[in-house]
Amino acid sequence: MALLALAVAAQLNVTAIHVDHGLRPESASEADIVRTAAKSLGAQFRAVTVNVGQGPNLEARARQARYEALPDDVLTGHTADDQAETVLLNILRGAGVDGLAGIRPTGGPSHQVGHPLLAIRRAETEAVCDLLGWVPVSDPSNNDHSLLRNRIRQQILPVLNEAAHRDLTPILSRQAALMADDANFLDELAAEIDPTDAKALASAPVALARRAIRRWLSGNHPPDAASVERVLAVARGEVIACELPGGIRISRTNQRISITPTPAQD
Repeated sequence: MALLALAVAAQLNVTAIHVDHGLRPESASEADIVRTAAKSLGAQFRAVTVNVGQGPNLEARARQARYEALPDDVLTGHTADDQAETVLLNILRGAGVDGLAGIRPTGGPSHQVGHPLLAIRRAETEAVCDLLGWVPVSDPSNNDHSLLRNRIRQQILPVLNEAAHRDLTPILSRQAALMADDANFLDELAAEIDPTDAKALASAPVALARRAIRRWLSGNHPPDAASVERVLAVARGEVIACELPGGIRISRTNQRISITPTPAQD
């Protein structure tokens, strides 16, 4: 809601989009709150309904369904507090440099999601809404402590702040920005490596070879570290081929690496 107001104040051509994931019965009616806010500012409005589907990790499935329904140049209201939570979340998941970079101001090449409020605190966005007399909707799932991000926000980060005797959000956000610069530089170097050239992969610095492989294999989700190492083993000639999650097979023939579907099992 704050992003909507700030985008209009910046004289952008604004369309507010409400996505109903169909996970809460009240979500559809909440679109009216966004519609009213957009109308009061002279912005356009669009409502979208998505089907999250079945499977594990509800948060990830909802996020994927949401972004598939949004335009590539969409802006989201993630704040510095969201950034700090994301960095901690990725640390707990064992992420590397890319994960420690957290939310990038602009997304990767496959989806140019913009995050213009990363330097703003959550309390500041609430203050914007207060000035306009708006009462933003509070998603009840934010109080669900079975979700790791919520535990980080409400339990882990406050304990870390207390232990450090300081507000860690600006520090984690600054570290994310530094890591993002490093990650971008490594990506530029890795882009010069042909991931289908086994000799080039095997002879490249391992940090760059891993990045070239991740870039090559990335679809909706980047490959895990174990999959990247298996592809490296193929490139080095340690094995002739390997199978990866998602039903794909990586093989080497005459120093060329190729991707094929995993053969069906009888």
